[in-house]
Amino acid sequence: MDEIALGIARRLAGLRDACGYSAEQLADELGVDREVYAGYESDGENIPISMLFRIANKFGVDFNEILTGDEAKLRSIHVVRKGSGRIIERYEGYSYRDLAFRYTQKIMQPLLVSLSPEDSHAATVTHSGQEFNYVLSGIVVLTCGEREYELHEGDSAYFNATLPHGQRCGGDSPATFLTMIAE
Repeated sequence: MDEIALGIARRLAGLRDACGYSAEQLADELGVDREVYAGYESDGENIPISMLFRIANKFGVDFNEILTGDEAKLRSIHVVRKGSGRIIERYEGYSYRDLAFRYTQKIMQPLLVSLSPEDSHAATVTHSGQEFNYVLSGIVVLTCGEREYELHEGDSAYFNATLPHGQRCGGDSPATFLTMIAE
């Protein structure tokens, strides 16, 4: 039996299990015959590359990490700029097994936050779960880890909230953003 294929099969099963899925549930969601999917996890042979991409995208891990066996990490910050692409940065310390938490967490109600240019810089905080910020107006400066990101109207950021983070107004006029926290 091919050791590389077997390693991929083990990682697929571990990822699926960590996210609270049975093999049958995942096969059904992917539209794959259950016996065929069971074969993917038993020996790892004959898994279509397209299927690996679909599974990686579904659970938010990197395709190459499923293939290589390097411990998959959650994306810690994902900044989307209105009409100009995205920035993804990664931080160490979040294995794919942490996704089990992601799939059972409670999403809090959206919160509308207004920032004034006169406000002092917000203290950085950390908390469990993920945080999503979407800028509605003005300029919001997001501090995340040791970096700052200037977000304008229509930009958004998604990050692991265990990183120290805070927001402040980045312009001469007030800024408003929507934030959602998954605890």
